[in-house]
Amino acid sequence: MAVSALLLTHGAGGDRDHRVLVALEDGLDLPVWRMDFPYRREGRRAPDRAPKLVAALRDEVATAAATLGVDPGGMVLGGRSMGGRICSMAVAEGLPAAGLVLLSYPLHPPGKPEKLRTEHFPGVTVPTLFVNGDRDPFGSPEELAAHVGAIEGPTTVHWLAGQRHDPKPAVDGEIVATVGAFLAGL
Repeated sequence: MAVSALLLTHGAGGDRDHRVLVALEDGLDLPVWRMDFPYRREGRRAPDRAPKLVAALRDEVATAAATLGVDPGGMVLGGRSMGGRICSMAVAEGLPAAGLVLLSYPLHPPGKPEKLRTEHFPGVTVPTLFVNGDRDPFGSPEELAAHVGAIEGPTTVHWLAGQRHDPKPAVDGEIVATVGAFLAGL
């Protein structure tokens, strides 16, 4: 099945207008739907707990698919940091998707490598792209390599050289090209 659309979510401190999400919408040749989680729409800074965020994502996928006139199962889901994590959790819980695009995946909180955010990885069976800075304090290349094998679906990891958790604007084009190539291969 061809990819019908890309739904993008933001990180804990961001919103739907994050520079990278906008660059993806502008640079990709398919419908892109950027969402705000409810806490952002309500003007709050602190994210809700994961179950509430997953429920909001499920609702947004249905809204986006109906609005865009696409099959929700043909949509690729993803986003930055927390948003990408929520997408991966929802897919692991059974939300249909054609793939996952995880930008700056927060493998663990900075300085707390024992608090892994990977317990749901075995439930992910769709193609998954990770695009991370190789100096990200939320997970090093070695740490991510040790855990991506738990994902049942095929995984692709792209490292942004010299970048941290919030990559610089200079690599926006590299991110767009990487995501575009991944989507074209689905």
